Amino acid sequence: MGTDFSIKPVGAPVAAPVVQPASPAADDAVATQLPPSKSVTATDVSARARNDLRTSGDTLSRQVVVDRDAASVVYQVVDRRTSLVVKQFPEEAMLRRRAYFRTLDLMNTEREPSAATDRRA
Repeated sequence: MGTDFSIKPVGAPVAAPVVQPASPAADDAVATQLPPSKSVTATDVSARARNDLRTSGDTLSRQVVVDRDAASVVYQVVDRRTSLVVKQFPEEAMLRRRAYFRTLDLMNTEREPSAATDRRA
C-alpha cells in the first residue's frame, strides 16, 4: 500500500431539499374570511423599526475607556442626552473583581521580594 493515499471528491455537492410534513392541525384548519378592517397585512421590512442600538442614530455614542484599577479596556455605549451608559463590556461587576484580584496580586508580589532579602545565613 502506498503512502500517497488520498480521498478526492468527485462532482459538485448536491443539496437535498428537506420536506416537512404538514401538521394535523394545519390539515384540519378552517379557512377564515375577515372583513378588510379586521384583516392583518404584512408591513414593509425596510420601514419597520429594529430594536437595536443602530436605530437610535445620533443619540448614542460609543467610547473606549481604560480602567487602570482593573487593567482592562472597557467598551461603552452612552446616551448623549442623559450621559448614562446603555451597554458596557465587560460589566461593572467583572471590572470590580479584576481590580480586587489585581490589588491582591500586587500586594503578594510586594511581600515576596522583602522576604527573600531578609534571609541571611
